[in-house]
Amino acid sequence: MIETLEELELRRKGLYQQLIELGDFRRGTISTNYRKCGKKNCVCAQAEHAGHGPQYLWNATVGGKSKAKNLELGPELEKVAKEVENYRAFVRMYGELAEVNERICALRPVRRLEDEEELEDLKKKLRRRFAGKRRRK
Repeated sequence: MIETLEELELRRKGLYQQLIELGDFRRGTISTNYRKCGKKNCVCAQAEHAGHGPQYLWNATVGGKSKAKNLELGPELEKVAKEVENYRAFVRMYGELAEVNERICALRPVRRLEDEEELEDLKKKLRRRFAGKRRRK
């Protein structure tokens, strides 16, 4: 099914609205952990015992550095879980928004130049913009 430019622009506008309504979000995951304390006489030292827990841990890697925080069962865990869920929705919407924008760019017409002089001026401008710095030997 081929979508028109107007339909894609409406879809993009709807995605922007969804992003506005998304609310707070944060990167990362929440894991449930059971840990053994290391005491020989503790019940967790038995082979069939899972360990102490559950303990809830939020983890994220930001800028190449790992962050972690223990979460308390209750309102804090619920809040962070909702924020992580919202981040996943943000990532999904971001991908969809990029896809829609790419389709819009492909459908949007290219402007026409009036004369040869305008074309030459544009070529000079673009050469400077995309030439980059040349290496000197």
